[in-house]
Formats: sequence, C-alpha cells, structure tokens
Amino acid sequence: MELHLVDPSRTDPWSGQQRELMVTVTYPAADVRDRMMLPWLPAGAERALKARFGGAVDAYALPQTHSADRAPVRPGRRPVLLHSPGYQSDRTFNTLLIEDLASWGYVVVAVDHPYDSGEVEFPDGRVLVNRPDDASYEARTAAVAVRAADLRFVLDQLTVLDRGGNPDAERRPLPRGLRGTLDLTRVGAFGHSRGGAASALVMYRDERVRAGIDLDGALYGPVVQRGLDRPFLLMDTAHHDGLNEDGSWPPFWRHLRDWRRFLRLADGDHNSFTDVVAVAPQLPEPVRQRLQAGKIPADRAVAAVRATVRAFFDLRLRRRPDTGHLLWGASPRYPEIEYIAG
Repeated sequence: MELHLVDPSRTDPWSGQQRELMVTVTYPAADVRDRMMLPWLPAGAERALKARFGGAVDAYALPQTHSADRAPVRPGRRPVLLHSPGYQSDRTFNTLLIEDLASWGYVVVAVDHPYDSGEVEFPDGRVLVNRPDDASYEARTAAVAVRAADLRFVLDQLTVLDRGGNPDAERRPLPRGLRGTLDLTRVGAFGHSRGGAASALVMYRDERVRAGIDLDGALYGPVVQRGLDRPFLLMDTAHHDGLNEDGSWPPFWRHLRDWRRFLRLADGDHNSFTDVVAVAPQLPEPVRQRLQAGKIPADRAVAAVRATVRAFFDLRLRRRPDTGHLLWGASPRYPEIEYIAG
C-alpha cells in the first residue's frame, strides 16, 4: 500500500513548501487474488532512474515485486519496522528484504525522503529527484536530521492509521482489516547508508523506536557522541571497515549502553545490502562498476542479509532466541556473516 503524506508543521528545506513524503506499507496479506502487483518503481520514477544512467540501462527491465496493492490484511497485531533508504536510493531498493520481513509477520514502512533519497513519484505524476550533493559534514548532518524528522512524522501517521484514520493526502481507500494491526509498542528502524544514519538518529530522538540497524552507513548528529540506551546492530563490509575507517562509528559504538552487535558481510560492498546486488549482474560492465555490488553472489548476499536482519528484530522486538547463532557470526548456514564485536 502506498501513502502520500503531507506534514503541515514542517517546511521542506529544499522546496520551501510543506514537507511531503511517499511511503510504502508492506504487510502480511490475507488474499492477493486478482490484485495488481506494485511495480518496483512507478513509471515516472523508472524513467528518471534510467535517465540518471545516461541511457546505459534503457534496454533493461527492472525487477517485479510480489506485493499486491491494497490487499486485505491478514488478522493479527504485528511489530512495525521503519525503513530509510540510502542517498540516491528509492524506498523500493530494499524490496527483497522488506517482502521477506513481511512474510515473517512484520509490517514494514519504507519512506522516500524527497531531494535526498532517489526518484520520488507522487500520485499527481510529479517526480522529484535528488538535489546536487553537498558533501560537507554540516550538509549531511542536516539531511540526516530531516530524515529522522520524516520518520517521526511517519510514526505519528501510523498511529492515525492504526486507529482507523486515513492520513493519505488523496484519501485513497485503505486495505480492509488494517485497523488495529500495527503494534506500535514494538517499533524498529533500519536503513542502508544514509538511511542507517537516520535509523540511529530517530532512535535518539524518539523513544518509541525500540531497536535499530545501520547497514553500512556513516553516522551524523548528536547520537554519535551520546549513543543509545536501546539495542542496535551495525553491519559493514571489508570495503568499509566501520570501526577503523569511519570516524563516526567508534564513538557511537563506545556510547551504546544496551545490547549491541557489529557484524560484517564478507566479500560484500556498499550496495550488497540492497536489491542492487541482484540487479547488477544483468547490467553492462561499466554500469556494474558504479554500483558497488561486491564480489559476493547475489543469492548469498540476499539470503544472509535477510536472515540477519530478521534474527535481530526477532530477538529484540519479539524475544525470540537467535537459535541459528547469526548474531554471533557463527551460523554454518550463513558463513558470509562475520562477527566483529559485541
């Protein structure tokens, strides 16, 4: 289910208008028969994404999803996970992970951050793309703060949704059975790259978020020096050795005051945590080199990341034990996951 959310209390720092977001809510469905499947990217966003590559990928088909649009919700009260994508990444770039989490009983709410994530298409056909990147520390810190505020606003709207209200700006019909299914006492946040930074910062800003994951993202804001008092998982790759190469991870790690883990995806690169790892093999070599997909086979990367993220949230939000020892980097089924610190 897609939602168009408008926050009248905030001015978008890049457009000067009210801050507006696009969100996808993925949940266990009761029945998907005769339902249209959501595209990996809507048509306008797909055109904008391909234009970003200067025609090099125009002839290639984008993936399909398994998410039925506005299907009736399977009964049950379920933990909620907020997802923030990386810089220049759309909210759909972790569909392989998000759909898997939903299949295990989570409600996953993926958020596009206009002008700071990827191509964002709104119901009226507008497509917003990234502003020119300002790589300064101050600009990135400000962008992550906007993302954290976005996530807090979305969490507020989920409260409305769970009570039977409709926060969608166009008031499009909601799925049958949605009311009362969001367990907002069990909320987690996870993100890739800059989205991982947003996940840490929203935990610092909002105690409703009980556990979080940063997938290979440098950290920004006061959370770096002040840490967190709730469980957090850091994952990196050998290409980005977080504790030794990123100046933000060591102080953050030292100031984590609850359960913590630092794991590594062997043979991975920055985008091995996303759908890019599965898309990259079909693309021409010059494009693949830009995508940072790593040497790890796509099926192994997807399986390992899915299992690790699920194991963490199962343990910290559902109190289910990590019987596969994934969070200790000792799973014979997923040797790609290495234990670094805990």
